[in-house]
Amino acid sequence: MTPAPQVGTTAAPSTGRRIAVLLGAGLVLGLLWSYWPTLGAVQNRWAHDPQYSHGYLVPAFALLVLWCRRNSFPARLRPRWWGLALLAGAAALRLAGGYFYFDWFEGISLLLSLLAVGVLVGGRRLGLWLCPAAAVMLFMFPLPFQAETALAAPLQQLATVVGTYALQTLGFAAVAEGNVIVVGDLRVGVVEACSGLGMLMAFFAISTTAALIVQRPPWERVVVFLSAAPIGVLMNLIRITATVFVFCTLGAEAAHAFFHDLAGWLMMPLAFAALWLELALLARLFTAAPAARPVPLTVPARTTAAPRPRRAPTTALTV
Repeated sequence: MTPAPQVGTTAAPSTGRRIAVLLGAGLVLGLLWSYWPTLGAVQNRWAHDPQYSHGYLVPAFALLVLWCRRNSFPARLRPRWWGLALLAGAAALRLAGGYFYFDWFEGISLLLSLLAVGVLVGGRRLGLWLCPAAAVMLFMFPLPFQAETALAAPLQQLATVVGTYALQTLGFAAVAEGNVIVVGDLRVGVVEACSGLGMLMAFFAISTTAALIVQRPPWERVVVFLSAAPIGVLMNLIRITATVFVFCTLGAEAAHAFFHDLAGWLMMPLAFAALWLELALLARLFTAAPAARPVPLTVPARTTAAPRPRRAPTTALTV
């Protein structure tokens, strides 16, 4: 007797998965419509502020992280209603940002809303799967004004002092006066746009993406992430020094074209090369110990013992 075929056992999970995907897509489209003014303001900042022109690449980095993590996508989507609590928290954060005129809160609330949609559609596992991409997307939003002000001045001073020292090493009679590099009759001002803050943010986005997709131990990933600070500062110093060098040798027009057109394109490949060298150096300095081979346990073969010679019986002599 053949068992009756079970109807709907395989179609139900696929149907539920499709419904969850369609629901999630609808919620994401609704969020994009709701946050369209915020996204427009951020895009306007990317287009007109050189410090945040890297923002166009950050969504592509986030998609790259998700693509590299595609094998860990949850096999089963389990919607969780507590995602509504996250969505309510994101709405409260957005209201706080609008009330206090703190635009950065609105950007963070968008990311929190997307994670809330992931939890609503697929549960905790899907939310955790989306977290690395959300961490990368943090770098596409401009920093708060207070943070920019606190970071710009030290970076300007560092760029001026180290740039002056580099030019002196190259043989130029360079002197630092405040945030101005004086080379003979030439005075080059290191303004806020030259502080390297934007380049620092771009390299943090790159290093975060690399730390999330490379197959390395956790401590090496932390080193790769933290290395964005020295790499970003170094690339900015190279750009300033090269600009002053071109100004002194080829003139102001060539230096202006180099700084605004060519230098920005050259620094990114140099940063990728520095990151690649760092990964190669870490791989050579700290190699994984080879796995110890198990020592086979050999049991000696049982041998037949030779029969012990019988002792001659002793005779007790009693006197």
